[in-house]
Amino acid sequence: MTTVRLKKFKIDPYKPGKSGIKNIRNIVKLSANESALGVSSKVKKIIAKNKINFFRYPDPKSKDLRKEISKKFKCDKDRVICGAGSDEIIQMLCQLILKPRDEAIVPQFSFLMYRIYIKIVGGNVIFAKEKKFKVSITEILKKVTKKTKIVFLANPNNPTGTYLNKFEIIKLRRKLRQDILLVVDDAYAEYMKNPDYKSGLEIFKNKQNVFILRTFSKIYGLSSLRIGWGYGAKKIIEALNIIKPPFNVNEVAQKAAIESLKDTKFITRSVKHNTFYAKKLKNFLNEYGINSNKVSANFLLLNFEKCKFKARYFHKKLKEKGIILRSTEDGYKIRNMLRLTVGSRKDNLRFMNAVKSIFNK
Repeated sequence: MTTVRLKKFKIDPYKPGKSGIKNIRNIVKLSANESALGVSSKVKKIIAKNKINFFRYPDPKSKDLRKEISKKFKCDKDRVICGAGSDEIIQMLCQLILKPRDEAIVPQFSFLMYRIYIKIVGGNVIFAKEKKFKVSITEILKKVTKKTKIVFLANPNNPTGTYLNKFEIIKLRRKLRQDILLVVDDAYAEYMKNPDYKSGLEIFKNKQNVFILRTFSKIYGLSSLRIGWGYGAKKIIEALNIIKPPFNVNEVAQKAAIESLKDTKFITRSVKHNTFYAKKLKNFLNEYGINSNKVSANFLLLNFEKCKFKARYFHKKLKEKGIILRSTEDGYKIRNMLRLTVGSRKDNLRFMNAVKSIFNK
């Protein structure tokens, strides 16, 4: 009997943050950087009121959504492409640009899907070392060769929470060869209120060799609907539209995303909540010798180097109390650290009480 031959990939599969704990029902999930306040009330209303024609295909070009994105961010709708999460757009960029053995540079600790999609198309992942868990321009530039085609940069970075300021990121683009595409992932941009920060979209809106990624999974709270968008040169967008699946963004996701963009009060409230509790959690944990990055996105990278407990032990004790954080050992290969998502007021207080009980035992 002839068997089908499969490609072999030397890839560690993506392991998402855990969503449940055996035999524990009331879970506090602080492992996936999801929205602390859920979704906008406008999204709930539009889904409740609108009759979705489930037997009809959705708009293949997401025209109304691209129009709303253009209006919100003052950008050209013809340079916008929508995808089933920004993940899909990362995948398509790799398919479009990378040939076998081409190189793509990613920071040492960065979103795991970059390396996975690079490898799937036969590209070589080139890691650039970070300095104190911050992306290093010098190290990225050291790794550039004739084979370099893409540089991926999440800013702020996941899972470290550090970021390049506006001057550093401009310097990186200026120092890179012009034919290298710089992909700036703005997944957490809405949370950033640091005065030295500007989003990739703000800085590079008119650049032809920079591609911007955005998502509705974080501050907008639409993780389960899988929707994101990208912004780039018309030439790139036109090419992506050729290889894009025809109905990749469902109608519910498109309508929900449009309403999310309109609800500025929800975004303001979400940012205010995140800033308050991120600082509160950071200061609280410092008292127990658990240090973390400067407040930037909706998560903290917790460092247990000066703590009397190891990260593994702390993680285990939290899980016994029904609280899940993200281990950074799996995939990221960062030892003795955990990533904590800023949660709702109720979830944050439960987490803080659990920490007190672990240390006071």
